[in-house]
Amino acid sequence: MPAALWPFGFAFRRGRISQDAHPRGLTNPARFSARFSARCTPWGDLALNLKIRHRRLRRTETLRRMVRETHVRVDDLIFPMFVVAGSGVRSEIASMPGNFHLSVDRLAPEIDRVAQARVPAVLLFGLPENKDATGSEGYADDGVVQQAVAEIKRLAPDLCVVTDVCLCEYTSHGHCGVLSERGEVLNDPTLDLLTRMAISHAQAGADIVAPSDMMDGRVAAIRQGLDDAGLADTAIMSYAVKYASAFYGPFREAADSAPQFGDRRGYQMDPPNAREALREAATDIEEGADIIMVKPALAYLDILKSMRDSFTAPVAAYNVSGEFSMVKAAAARGWIDERRVVLETLTAIKRAGADLILTYHALDAAAWLEQ
Repeated sequence: MPAALWPFGFAFRRGRISQDAHPRGLTNPARFSARFSARCTPWGDLALNLKIRHRRLRRTETLRRMVRETHVRVDDLIFPMFVVAGSGVRSEIASMPGNFHLSVDRLAPEIDRVAQARVPAVLLFGLPENKDATGSEGYADDGVVQQAVAEIKRLAPDLCVVTDVCLCEYTSHGHCGVLSERGEVLNDPTLDLLTRMAISHAQAGADIVAPSDMMDGRVAAIRQGLDDAGLADTAIMSYAVKYASAFYGPFREAADSAPQFGDRRGYQMDPPNAREALREAATDIEEGADIIMVKPALAYLDILKSMRDSFTAPVAAYNVSGEFSMVKAAAARGWIDERRVVLETLTAIKRAGADLILTYHALDAAAWLEQ
């Protein structure tokens, strides 16, 4: 700092500013340097009598831990999984390292990993053997997700099983609902199929069903259908605020769910909109959602914060595939410290207001949180 002040011709002197200290005006620069250094050492005239020093509580890890405001816990995490038709399948998803396509008969080792990590819940996506225009395998009693739910409940009865309720993985066209002759997604006819899917998941043993389709009225339809089927205890985690995001790219490969034409901007939310998110969430809560979700998480922390400030219902956030894969790619090249970036990311999501975090990092994060 002293050197930076020289061009202006100022130096500090016992709390006053003197203009006689410019080195160009001195016949003896060495004398000036000695006088200037003596007056401006941190232990001399410039020592500040600060009562408030924020760094005091950052001095040691113990102090930092004691006053830490936000804590990510293993109990906050939900681990997404992809189950596929067939047998003997355990295939790593190229764009999502460490995540796998698993057939039902190969679930046991992965469920054991989840249990050992003490992650309390999994979210299931299904890849059927056959697809058709109405996604009929999605609501078949012997569908791949229905079989997986029953198997997981046999292997780990206390593990919470959440199922994704959407038609996109099961339809031949890749959209999230029934199509008109003009290729438009029809809202109301889709609700019946979503309700049938949710009921079949719950009957197989799912604890929570999670509609992600973004059809209007789907929470009310599913709640009514579950109640009428004697499944009033099955909870609904609504993808209440789901944006038409570019961050879903790797998931489209993992779930084989890319639209065969067009896109999903006609039913998923427009990324620039924030007030609309509040309307969507309020509607889903009114219709019977037990948990509301924001998806994606990182680019929408402001939306997540507004959910937390506006509603008392539990709020989930989905740390989506694109967010995951970017971290993995950078870490593989040695550009970032994966552990620190993942834990910082999860902390940011929790600090913004999430009670639950769906993340493909869940098993690694659980191990790191226990260290």
